[in-house]
Amino acid sequence: MKPDKLNMSIIWLLLITIASFIDYSNGVAVMSIDMGSESMKVAIVSPGVPMEIALNKESKRKTPVTIAFRNGERSFGEDAQVVGIRSPQNSFSYILDLLGKSIDNPMVELYKKRFPYYHIISDDERKTIAFRLDENTTYTPEELLAQILHKGKEFAENSAGQKISEAVITVPGFFNQIERRALMQAADLAGIKVLQLINDYTAVALNYGIFRSKEINDTAHYVMFYDMGASSTTATIVSYQNVKTKEKGFVETNPHVTILGVGYDRILGGLEVQIRLQHHLAKEFDALNKTTSSVFSNSRAMAKLFKEAGRVKNVLSANTDHFAQIEGLIEEHDFRLQVTRDKLEELCADLFERVANPIKIALKTSGLTMDVISQVVLVGAATRMPKIQEHLSQYLTVELSKNINTDEAAALGAVYKAADLSKGFKVKKFVTKDAVLFPIHIVFDRTVDNRVKQVKKSLFSKMNPYPQKKIITFNKYTENFQFHINYAELDYLSPNEIAVIGNFNLSTITLSGINEALDKHAKDGAESKGIKAHFAMDESGILNLVNVELVSEKSSSAPDEEEGTFSILGSTISKLFAGSEDKDGKTEESLKEDTKPVHEEPEYSDLKKEAEEKTKKKNESTIAEDKTLNKTEKVEKEKEKKPTIITIKEPIKADEIKLGSQILSGDKLVESREKLHRLDVYDFEKTKRETALNNLETFIIDAQQKLESEEYAAAATSQEAENILKACSEISEWLYEDGFSVTAEIYEEKLLQLQKLTNDVYERVYEHRERPEVLKGMTSMLNGSTTFLNNMRNLSLSSEIFTQVEIETLEKVINETQEYYDTIIKSFAETALYETVKYKVRDIANKMALLDREVKYLINKAKIWRPKQESATNHTESTNENATNTKEGPESEPVLKSTADSETENFQSEDTSENRKVQNEKSLDSEESTDSSKDNESKMIHENTQEGIHQEL
Repeated sequence: MKPDKLNMSIIWLLLITIASFIDYSNGVAVMSIDMGSESMKVAIVSPGVPMEIALNKESKRKTPVTIAFRNGERSFGEDAQVVGIRSPQNSFSYILDLLGKSIDNPMVELYKKRFPYYHIISDDERKTIAFRLDENTTYTPEELLAQILHKGKEFAENSAGQKISEAVITVPGFFNQIERRALMQAADLAGIKVLQLINDYTAVALNYGIFRSKEINDTAHYVMFYDMGASSTTATIVSYQNVKTKEKGFVETNPHVTILGVGYDRILGGLEVQIRLQHHLAKEFDALNKTTSSVFSNSRAMAKLFKEAGRVKNVLSANTDHFAQIEGLIEEHDFRLQVTRDKLEELCADLFERVANPIKIALKTSGLTMDVISQVVLVGAATRMPKIQEHLSQYLTVELSKNINTDEAAALGAVYKAADLSKGFKVKKFVTKDAVLFPIHIVFDRTVDNRVKQVKKSLFSKMNPYPQKKIITFNKYTENFQFHINYAELDYLSPNEIAVIGNFNLSTITLSGINEALDKHAKDGAESKGIKAHFAMDESGILNLVNVELVSEKSSSAPDEEEGTFSILGSTISKLFAGSEDKDGKTEESLKEDTKPVHEEPEYSDLKKEAEEKTKKKNESTIAEDKTLNKTEKVEKEKEKKPTIITIKEPIKADEIKLGSQILSGDKLVESREKLHRLDVYDFEKTKRETALNNLETFIIDAQQKLESEEYAAAATSQEAENILKACSEISEWLYEDGFSVTAEIYEEKLLQLQKLTNDVYERVYEHRERPEVLKGMTSMLNGSTTFLNNMRNLSLSSEIFTQVEIETLEKVINETQEYYDTIIKSFAETALYETVKYKVRDIANKMALLDREVKYLINKAKIWRPKQESATNHTESTNENATNTKEGPESEPVLKSTADSETENFQSEDTSENRKVQNEKSLDSEESTDSSKDNESKMIHENTQEGIHQEL
C-alpha cells in the first residue's frame, strides 16, 4: 500500500473509532432558545433530525414567557397566565426588559406604570431590582428568567428524547454589557451551557441566508430586516457576499452575512399598543358608572382587560372592527364594547409616527442609502398591523417582503449556529459578522507639565465587527496606575435610549507591581516597550480583559542555545499573525508611536560569494588572497556575534472593579442556586406523585370496566373477579379519603398489588385473542409444507436435488408439527377459558419456527442447485474426464455443481437435519437479505406441481 493511501486508511480508521465512542444518549443534540419579552420559541437539532421547533406540553410551537407562584407551587406559560387573571401580583411576565436595571432606570419606571400590581424593591448592594412575592420570598429577574429557560430546556429534551446541555440563546441587539452578563448568568442557573449569545436580528439574517445561499455571489447584496416585536422595534441592514478565507492552509469560499447598520426603539412594539387599548377599555367601562370604584384600582379587573386587549388587537389586524367582551369584569358586571380599527389607530397615532426612526438610524450607522437596499423583510408579529405597513410603504421606496417566518426565523437561525458551534454536527459554513452598537473607549489620566490631563483612547468604535481582540499600549507609566473602561459618545441615539443604558462607566482597572517589573527587567539590561493590556470581545458581544503584561526587549550577542525547533516554529507562526490586524481580528492600539526603523544588516551569503569570486582570480597575488580570506573570516565572526533581540514579557497584576448594576455573586449566587434547586426538586416530586396517582386511578377504572365485559368475565374465575373488584373498590375509597396526601411510592405499591391480581386474567384474554390467528398461520404452513414435500418426492425421481434423508427429515418434522397442532386443538377444546393456558402463543410460534427453518433450508438448496452439464465438444463419457483438465472460470457450472455435490455429501454424512441447519444458517440468512423476491419464489415452490418446480429451477 502506498504511503498516502496508508495514511488515509489510518485517518478513516481513527474517524470510525472515534465515532464508535459517541454515546448519543448522553446528549449530542443542541438547542436554541429565542427568548422574547412576550413569548419563547425553542428549536433543536439532533442526530437524524434536522432543525425543528420543539413543542411544549400543549403541543404548541411557542410558549408565553410567564411564570407564576401560588400556594407553594409554580406554573409556566399558559398555566401561569391563567393564574395571572386571578392573582396578577403572583404571575410575572415581560421579565427580559428588567435584566441589569437599577430601580431608577426608565425601563423599570415604565414597567411599574404598566403593571402597578407588582411589588418591586431595590437591591442596593447589586444596584438592581427584585420582585417581592411575600415577606420571606423575593425573586430577581435573573432567577425568574432562569426558571423559564430551564422549562425551555425540558421542552427541547422531551422533543429530542435525550439530555441537552448546550444552547445558543438569542438576545436583543441593543443589550449592553451588564444585560448580556445577566442573561448569561440566568442560563447558567438554568443548567445551560451557552455556546453563544446571538443577536436576534443576526439569527434572522442567518436563517434568511441559509435558504437563499444559491443567490449569494461575490458581489455584496444588501437587505434590510424590520423587526417589530412585543416590546421593541429594530431595523438592521446586512450584506450577503461570498468571501474567500484561508484557514489551516486551505482557501475556502463561504457565504458571509455582515451587520452594517442597526437602529432601534426599545419601547415601540405591540405591548404599548395593547396597554393603550387596555386603558381605553377601562375608561369606557368606568364611563358606564356600573360600580362606585374605578376599574383602574382593581388589579384583577385590569389583568382581565389586559388579556382581552391583546386578543382584540390581534383580531383587528385582519378585521376592521371587533367586540371586546368580558364576563364578570368587576363585582359580577359584564362588559361588552365594539372596537374599530380606526379607533385603535387613533389611540396609537403618535406611535406610528416613530415607525421610520429605526430605519433612519440604521442607514446613518451603515453609511448606506436606500437605493442600494434590494429588499426590506418584515419580521415580528407587530408588523402584521396594516397601519405599520402603511407607514413603512410611505417611507420606503422598495416593496415590503413577507417571505420569512416571522415567529420562528430567529430560533431556526440560532439553532443552525448551535449546530455549527457544537462538536457533534458538521454543517455548511455560513460566517456571521456582528457589530458593536455602543462604542467603548479607555479613559486614563496623564500628567503633562504638572497638570493632569484626561486622555481617551477608542477601544471599539461604533459598528466595529466582533468577535475581535485588541491591545492597548501604555508607554509613559513607571508607577502603578489605573484606567477606566467606559461607553463612548452615543450621539446617534435619542436621549431616552441613552438614559436606559444607565451608567456609562463599565469598570475600573488598577495595575500594580509595575515598578518592580521595570526594575527587574532593567537589571537584565532590557528596555521597556510599554505595558500592554489585552482585550477581547467574544462572540456573545461581551468585553473581557484577557491580561496585562510589561513587554521589554534586550540584546544578546550569543544565540539562544535553548531555542529549538519548536521555538523557531512558534516564532514563525507568531510572525504570521503580526501586524495591525490579524486573521482573528486582533489589533493593536498604541498610545504613542514607539516603533523605530530596523537597521538592515548585509547578507552573509553575498559577502561569501564575493570572497569566493576573488579567490578564483588566477592573476591575484598570494597576499591578496590571504587578505580576502581574512576578510571573509572576519565577516563570519561578526556574523556570529550579531546581537539577537529577545522579547521579555512580565505579567502585571490587574484588579478590575465592575461598575453599575452587578450580577449575582458570592453568597447571593449560592442562595439563588439552592432556591432554584429546591423548586426543581419539588416540581420533580410533584410530577412523579401526580403521574403515579394518575396511573393508579386509570388502572382501577380500566380494571373495573374490563371485568364488566363478557370477554374478561369469561377469562376470570368467580373468586378472581371478586378479589379484583374488591381490591379496586377498597383502593378507590382509600384514595378519596386518605390517599391524596401520600407519596408516589405508596401509589406505585398499590398499583403493583392490583397488577399481581389481574396479571393472570389479562394474560388469558391475550392468549384467547391471539390464538386463532397463530393457529391459522400454522394450518397454512402445514398445508404448504406438505405440498412442498410431495413436490420433493416427485423431483427426487428425476434429479438429485434432494437426498432421501432430507425428504424423510422434512416428513418427520411435518408429522411432529401436525401432531402438536392436533394436541393443542384438543387441549383448547377441553379447557375452559378461565383455566390456565397450557400451550401459549409464543410456544406455538416456536414450534412453527422449526418447520419454517427446515423448509427454508431446502428451498435455498434448490435455488443454488445446478444440473450436470455435458461437454459442448463431445457427447461421449470420455469428454467428462477431459473437461476436468480444461481451464475453468470462477463462474463455470462444474464449479457450482461440485460445490453443491460436496455440500450434499456433507449433509448425508451427518444424517441429521439440525446439523444441516447450523452449517447453512449464514447462507440462508444472506440469501434472504439479498433479494426481497425470494419469499415469492418460496411460495411458488410450495404451491406448484412437479412441472412448475422444474420450471422454477
